Order: sequence, then C-alpha cells, then structure tokens
Amino acid sequence: MGRKNREINNGRVSRPGSYAIPASITDPTCISCTTFNILAPIYKRLDPEDQSCRESDVKDYWLHRNHMILDWLLYERSSIICLQEFWVGNEELVNIYDKRLGDAGYINFKLARTNNRGDGLLTAVHKDYFRIISHRDLLFNDFGDRVAQLLHVEIIAPFSQFRSSNLCREMLIVNTHLLFPHNSSLCLERLRQVYKILQYIESYQKENKLSSMPIVLCGDWNGSKSGHIYNFLRSQGFVSSYDTAHQYTDADAHKWISHRNHRGNICGVDFIWLLNPNRYRKLLKTSWSEAVFALFKYQLRRASLTEDDAFAFLKADSDGDYITFSGFCEALRQLNLIGHCYGLSVDETNDLWVQADIDGNGVLDYNEFKQRIWNTTWSEERDEVSNEVVDDAVNETEQTIGFNVENAVLFPTEVEKGMWPEDYSLSDHARLTVVFSPVKMPCSRTIL
Repeated sequence: MGRKNREINNGRVSRPGSYAIPASITDPTCISCTTFNILAPIYKRLDPEDQSCRESDVKDYWLHRNHMILDWLLYERSSIICLQEFWVGNEELVNIYDKRLGDAGYINFKLARTNNRGDGLLTAVHKDYFRIISHRDLLFNDFGDRVAQLLHVEIIAPFSQFRSSNLCREMLIVNTHLLFPHNSSLCLERLRQVYKILQYIESYQKENKLSSMPIVLCGDWNGSKSGHIYNFLRSQGFVSSYDTAHQYTDADAHKWISHRNHRGNICGVDFIWLLNPNRYRKLLKTSWSEAVFALFKYQLRRASLTEDDAFAFLKADSDGDYITFSGFCEALRQLNLIGHCYGLSVDETNDLWVQADIDGNGVLDYNEFKQRIWNTTWSEERDEVSNEVVDDAVNETEQTIGFNVENAVLFPTEVEKGMWPEDYSLSDHARLTVVFSPVKMPCSRTIL
C-alpha cells in the first residue's frame, strides 16, 4: 500500500472527500499557490514533558511525516510551493525533496536561516508554468536570523487569451517566515522585517526598470488579522487572498485559524498576500512611519494611558504645553521602542520626529500629537473582499497580467471553522492553497 493510501486510511491527517480545491488547481486557465510551515523536526517535540526529545532524533518519524507532506504537495500539484521550517541542515531530507519535487517538474530554491539555525525556506515553481528570470536571497541579519526568498518569473502557461506580444507576463514571488512574537517588544522588529522585504522589492523593481507586475507574498507571518503587519501590508495595497476568496471582512478575523503554537494557542498566521499592478500604493516610507506611530499608540494605550495622559507623559520633561525631542525619545525608551538591539535606530527615530513635527518648529504641540500619534489612522483601501479585477486595458499599448482570486482552502478543513483537529499530525500549521485566474490590466512603470 502506498504512502498516500496509508495516510488516507489511518485517518490522522486527511479527509479527502471534504477537500475540494484540487479540481480548481488543475484548471488550465489558472495558476495556484500553496504555503505551508512544515514544522522542522529539530523543533517538533515528541514528548511535552521532555523538551529535549525532538523528532529529529528519530529518523523513522521525521522521514515518514515528510514523505506524507510530499504526498500531499504532489497530490495538489500547485504551480507555486512555498515551505517554511524546511530542515535544510539534513542532507538526506533535502535530497528527498529535491528528488521528488524535481521528478514532478518543479524547480527548487532553498535558503537556510543565518547562523546555522538548521531550518530555512524552500520555494518550488513548476516549469510548465514559469520561466525563472532571477532569484534573490534576502538575509535580514537580525537577531532572529530570519530570511526571505524572491523569485522573478515569467508566466509561460498556455493561456490563449494572453498571447499578445506586448503583454507583460511577469510576477514576483516572495517566501518568508517572520519572527515569533514572544513578547510585545518584538512587534517593531517584526514590522521591520516586512519593511525590509518591501524595500527590497521596490529596489529590485527600480534597479531592473521593471513595469509594475503582480506580487505574491507567501509564508508564516506569525501575526493575525488584528496585528500591525496586517495593516502595514494593506496600506501598501496587498490583500489577503484567503479572506478575499471567502469575502471576509475585519469582523470575520475569528472565523479561521492556521496554527496551534507551542503555547497551545490557536491563531491565523499563514497568508498568501496579493498585490495587483492597478492597486493604490502609498509611499513605502509613509506606510512604515504610520505603522510605527500606530505601534507607539498601541503601547501607550497598553499602559492604560488616555489621550490626555499620553500627552502629559510625553511632555513630562518640558516647561511648556508641548513635547520636546528628548521627551519623545524618553517615551520611546520607556515603551521599549528604542534602547535595545531591535529598537528604532537613531536615524529612524529622527525621521519619525521630523514627520511628527508638522510645522517644523522643533516641538510637538497637542494638535501635532493628536494628528501624528494619537489619531494616526490606516488609510489603506478596505475593499479586500472584492474578488474581481476590472479589465480596462483594452486600449492600452502596454498591458500586464494581474490576478483574480478564484478559490482558497485551508487544510485540515476544520481550521476554516476556527477549530484545531486533535488527530492532525502533519504539522502544527495548516496548509493554505489559493487559486488565481489571470486577467489583463494597464501596465504602469511608475514605482512608488
């Protein structure tokens, strides 16, 4: 009996009858993307009472589980596969993935975390759908040793409606795994990791004089829909593909989960973000500053400060009814936003101050405090539930491909109802697969 049948029969990790997305994946007019944190054996605990007992010590265990993961990945046959916590430090496991994915027609790219952490990323794209233009490794060089992968590809699948010679059929794919929020003081560093990704994408597009194109960000973001990263990405025009497919709004954040973490908490942290070329995008530096100001306000409110109390706290060292730069810095220090290895740099702090000091007189009055810090708002577009891109490029001389979200499924299916099945043993994360249909849209060379 093959591994696939064994998995289905043992009932521990699959209920194929309720898993409806493979038919969509095989639609020749669509492409698909799967993101999955596969839980590296060096982190998987076999005994909750014995923290030193890891799956990596028992070859039969990790070998069997990873073959089952591959069985499912090859069963789905997604055009794009993005894996996190891939055990790059084990040559045998790496060879298994290279062999099985390679035999199935995938081109594989692997990236280890810095400082020999043992795990990393694997991104695989199917050669029937994509031609690789470029591949870049992003090393954050932070205290969490996090990394990201960027693939610049051309879509070559035989979409008859997109054979026009002047049609740009390129896209960017990013795979990453952000730092776990062990405590609230790490929120800033997690934001900075996303900022680094977006800065790199922007730089890559400018350096290569690229037209705007769809961008897909995949991975384990270790943050939910209620977090700062979610709002940061939306302010840059990205939409959550899963929420778009299901027409979920902010009020529906509780309806799905994708992870049961080592603390036993369940949460939705795995996303496939989509940015279409026609989406409005703020200046990246503006979005970053707004994200930090929003985090600043969050920390003030977390300290149970009202608006008036927060202003008084910030102006504590001044002689007047205003906030000085030194008072601003002291507040940042007390709120753990500066003064340690992952806090704001001197330049970042100065930039924030310049943006907060609207009239440039060297101090912040109450109105400036309200406008820039306390009443800071995310003015991102709120139409992420829209599932259609209007094709208004008929008369354009230059066009590009964008995407509609056709379908999105989490597996095991119980997580789509906010429940974590106790019999699921494939990973501590659910697998997310999204199906995109390409559409034509205007192509702009303006990169904000």
